[in-house]
Amino acid sequence: MEKVLVAGANGTTGKKIVSILKNNGHYEPIAMVRKKEQIAHFKDNKVQTILADLEKDVSDVTNGIDRVIFAAGSGGKKVEEVDQNGAIKLVDAAKNSNVKKFVMLSSMGADNPEEASDLKAYLKAKHNADEHLKQSGLEYAIVRPGALTNDDGNGKIEIDNKLNKSGEIPRRDVAETLVGSLEDSVAKNKTFEILKGDTFIEAALEKI
Repeated sequence: MEKVLVAGANGTTGKKIVSILKNNGHYEPIAMVRKKEQIAHFKDNKVQTILADLEKDVSDVTNGIDRVIFAAGSGGKKVEEVDQNGAIKLVDAAKNSNVKKFVMLSSMGADNPEEASDLKAYLKAKHNADEHLKQSGLEYAIVRPGALTNDDGNGKIEIDNKLNKSGEIPRRDVAETLVGSLEDSVAKNKTFEILKGDTFIEAALEKI
């Protein structure tokens, strides 16, 4: 099975990604966590962990890794250090390790952060990280959801390169979309937006 590094594995969305990967049958999730006390949760679930901090050196964390999902976030506290520079460092590490595909959890509004009325610094950080990934030479998918909710997911989304509207989407459906974007033939070198919708995720991703 291919090894998938999940950056931000201990986050609300990250834990869902790890769970989906574990039950997928094609992938072995590797949970990247920042604190030692976060390891126990994954160990209990028989998930391998890597202890690494995106604010520090992460050049070795992608050794032996096949694919990466970046779902880390600073929660608005350290947008430049984590959301931007941390992502950029992990992209560079992935490139040096010949990772097959890098799936980035971004955000609606990251395509044009200057137009944002709020979260401008966060969206600018995400924009810069996204652009670095696009120019890295890695195969990638950049997923830009609307506002994340903790509602139950239904496995259905609305998807387009640009949806031209705002809205919400359950974290579970975002996690499913990120995992679904790992395949080479799915959303190859694509950047797209998602909201809750009526199309099953697998079918929706085929349209992109």
